[in-house]
Amino acid sequence: MYKEFSVIIPTLNEEGNISILINRILTSFKGMEIIVVDDGSSDRTKDIVRELARRHGRIMLIDRSMKGKERGLTSSVIEGILHTKRGFVIVIDADLQHPPRVIGDIARRLSDGSDLAVAVRESVVGWKLYRRLISRSLIRFGEFALWVNGKATCSDIFSGFFGVERKLFENTLKKNERRFVGSGYKVLFDFLKCTEKRSIKISEIPYRFNPRERGASKAGFRQGIALIKSFLT
Repeated sequence: MYKEFSVIIPTLNEEGNISILINRILTSFKGMEIIVVDDGSSDRTKDIVRELARRHGRIMLIDRSMKGKERGLTSSVIEGILHTKRGFVIVIDADLQHPPRVIGDIARRLSDGSDLAVAVRESVVGWKLYRRLISRSLIRFGEFALWVNGKATCSDIFSGFFGVERKLFENTLKKNERRFVGSGYKVLFDFLKCTEKRSIKISEIPYRFNPRERGASKAGFRQGIALIKSFLT
């Protein structure tokens, strides 16, 4: 079942999480291709992936630190998607806040005919009130922007955990390349704002968003500016 799927994992200093995530995918989803796209880690993330790739043939590392390209999660995800030839891609963060078991649910929805399958945060553990308020306000603003422009939407437009038919994503990117903010981290939102309402079949899978146990969050001022830019393009 999983030979038509590639999972894209963008990384930046995730040495405490990446081997756990990859091993869970290897164990649970036989035949699924794993592409780790590293955006210039200064820890052992790349060394860990290289060792796993040496032992397992279906793991690939794309090291962006030497490419001289724009840094950012969105540009990392795009490079990973463009690198595979499999029919479907699933994007997941490396920090284990996205439960790997949901990968199977996403794959089943895509196999059953959905063009886009989004893992939506049913509950969020460990967020302080101010962070919840900021997140909810930004989501509402993004939802309004999609609605006004007649674009596709879902229950979690900023989800970083989703699957999509590869050719659909590539065609959307080709027609709207300048609207994808490479330095940002909301690639799903960039995809939705370029997709007409009711032009694709979208399914949703609810899940519990886990607290980060290892490493540090990459969210900061730079990512906030990139999100504003994404709203405006």
